[in-house]
Amino acid sequence: MTAITAVLGYQVLTSSASLSSSAASPSNALRTEHRGALGEAGGAVPDGVTVFDDAIPAVANLDPGLLKALRQAATDAADDGVDFYVNSGRRSPEYQNQLLRDAVSKYGSEEEAARWVATAATSPHVSGDAVDLGHSDATAWLSKHGAEYGLCRIYRNEPWHYELRPHAIDGGCPRMYADPTQDPRMQQ
Repeated sequence: MTAITAVLGYQVLTSSASLSSSAASPSNALRTEHRGALGEAGGAVPDGVTVFDDAIPAVANLDPGLLKALRQAATDAADDGVDFYVNSGRRSPEYQNQLLRDAVSKYGSEEEAARWVATAATSPHVSGDAVDLGHSDATAWLSKHGAEYGLCRIYRNEPWHYELRPHAIDGGCPRMYADPTQDPRMQQ
């Protein structure tokens, strides 16, 4: 388990329609599977949810600063014809642990799973401090404009994962880690 505690983040893509326009992810089947198993209250996100959907707990329970920045960015991105769909937001510890168990099973080892899924103790999704966005046009838009809102991509291997870094508004986003296993915040 030591390798897994050094991890952060996990991406779960939406329907096959979004697969054609977003970064490929091996976890689409897991997302669909858990939608019923743990439900929206635990953090599952139905297809088509945007950053404006307050009825969805995974969105409504995001950190207020993160949610405000996302909504400001999404409003401006809409002027460019880009919508921000949420694939994952705030997750319960139980949901996070289930995602981790599934990733270990899928990837065959804790070390490989650690590149994609954090423990409940380390995941910023559990605290509501991270969001995974769908559709490559949204992540491309944020790659170009995210720092203006304090929204930063944290990992090179996760183009969908964004966190709030208010200092980025003036100084730009920090250098990305190769993957979550390189993030010193995860060394617990």
